[in-house]
Amino acid sequence: MLPWVPQALLALLLPTLLAQGEGKEAQDASRPALLRLSDHLLANYKKGVRPVRDWRTPTTVSIDVIVYAILNVDEKNQVLTTYIWYRQYWTDEFLQWNPEDFDNITKLSIPTDSIWVPDILINEFVDVGKSPNIPYVYVQHHGEVQNYKPLQVVTACSLDIYNFPFDVQNCSLTFTSWLHTIQDVNISLWRLPEKVKLDRSIFMNQGEWELLGVLTQFQEFSIESSDCYAEMKFYVVIRRRPLFYAVSLLLPSIFLMVMDIVGFYLPPDSGERVSFKITLLLGYSVFLIIVSDTLPATAIGTPLIGVYFVVCMALLVISLAETILIVRLVHKQDLQQPVPAWLRRLVLERVALLLCPGEQSTSRRPPATSQAAKTDDCSDMTNHCNHLGGSRDLEKTPRGSGSPPPPPREASLAVRGLLQELTSIRHFLEKREESREVARDWLRVGSVLDKLLFRIYLLAVLAYSVTLVTLWSIWQYS
Repeated sequence: MLPWVPQALLALLLPTLLAQGEGKEAQDASRPALLRLSDHLLANYKKGVRPVRDWRTPTTVSIDVIVYAILNVDEKNQVLTTYIWYRQYWTDEFLQWNPEDFDNITKLSIPTDSIWVPDILINEFVDVGKSPNIPYVYVQHHGEVQNYKPLQVVTACSLDIYNFPFDVQNCSLTFTSWLHTIQDVNISLWRLPEKVKLDRSIFMNQGEWELLGVLTQFQEFSIESSDCYAEMKFYVVIRRRPLFYAVSLLLPSIFLMVMDIVGFYLPPDSGERVSFKITLLLGYSVFLIIVSDTLPATAIGTPLIGVYFVVCMALLVISLAETILIVRLVHKQDLQQPVPAWLRRLVLERVALLLCPGEQSTSRRPPATSQAAKTDDCSDMTNHCNHLGGSRDLEKTPRGSGSPPPPPREASLAVRGLLQELTSIRHFLEKREESREVARDWLRVGSVLDKLLFRIYLLAVLAYSVTLVTLWSIWQYS
C-alpha cells in the first residue's frame, strides 16, 4: 500500500470528526446546566463504594439533633416516642465540580437513592415510627452532602417512676454506624455541645413534658478486640409537669385526710363518729379505684405516690380502729365493771397530767354523791331501827293513866312494809348512781385516751406529710 494513502484518509475524515464534535458541544451547551451537572456527577458514580479516593481515609459524618416534641412516654413498656429533626453531612470526593463550568451552580439536589449514604442508626430503636420520606439531599460543589430529615423515634428508655409526678427522665439516643468501623466511618458533632444543650427553638412546650436540655457525648466502643466503632449519644432530659396530677390526685386525698382529723372532734360517746369514719374509708376506697388508671404501672417498682395512698388508707383504718376502741370503752352497760385501779392511776393521773391537768385533779376526788348517799342510807337505817325498837318498847312499858293508847298492830305492819319499800328504792337508786359513776369514770378514761391517740395520730400524719412534701420539693427543684 502506498504511504500517502493513510494521510489522504485522515485528511478526508478529520473535517467530519471536527464537525461532529462541534455539534455535540453545541448540543451540550444548549441543555440546562442542572441536567449537565447531574449527568456529569452520576454518569460513572458507584453508590455501593465508600466515596474516598484513598481507602485509608475515613469518612467523617457530622450529625445534629433538634427535639421537636415529646409524643408519648409509656412507663409500662419503658418506651419513649419523640419527634426530632435529624441533620447530617459528610464529604463525597466523587461529587465535586467547578461551578464556572456549570453556570456557577454551587449546590445541587439529587436523589438519595443515587449516591452513597452512611448507615447511621439509633441503637435504642424498638419500633418503626411514622416518619415522612425525604427523597433528596443537597450536594455542595466541594463535595459536602447534606441530609436533612424529620424522624419519629420510638426508643427504649429506662424510665424511673418512683418520683411520679415530680419525675425527671433521662433517655439516650445513640447514633452509630451499624457496619462500618471507626477506620471507615467516624462520627462527629455538627454544632457545639452548648448550643445543642440549650436549643429549644422549635420544641412544642405545651404538653405534659418539659424539655430541660439535650446533652451530648462521643465515645468509642468495641464488640471484638479488633473492631472499634464510633458512636454519638444524645441524652434527652425531660421533666413532667405535676400540676394536673397534684390537683386530681393529691388534693382529694389531702381533703379526705383533713376530714378524718376533723372527725376526732365528734363526741366519743356518740355513734356518729364510727359512721363518719366508715364513710370516709369507703370514699377513699372509691377514690383509689378511680385514680388507679392514672398511676403509672411497671413491674420494676411502685411510685412514691402509690405508697402515699396506701399509707393514707392504713391511717384511715387505724383511725377507725381507734374510734371503735374508744366507743367500746365509753359505751354504757348495766353490768359494767368499775375502772381498774392500775388503769385509773395510769390514765386519769399520769396521762391526764400530761394532756389535761385540769381533769387530773377532779379524777382524784371520790364521788361525793355516792358518799352522801351512803351516809344518808346509814342514817335512815339507824332511824328506822330506832323507830322499830321504840315501838316495841312502847308495847312493853305499862301504860300510865294519862298516856295515849298504842297504835293498832295492823298500822305498824303497814308502816314497816312502807319502810322496806323505801329501803329497796334507796338501794336501787344507789346502784343506778354507782353505775352512772362507773360510766362517768369510763367516759373520762375514754376521753383521755382519745386525746392521747388523736395527738399521736396527728403527729404521725404531719410527720409523714412533711417528709413527702420535702422529698417532692427537692425532686421538683433539683
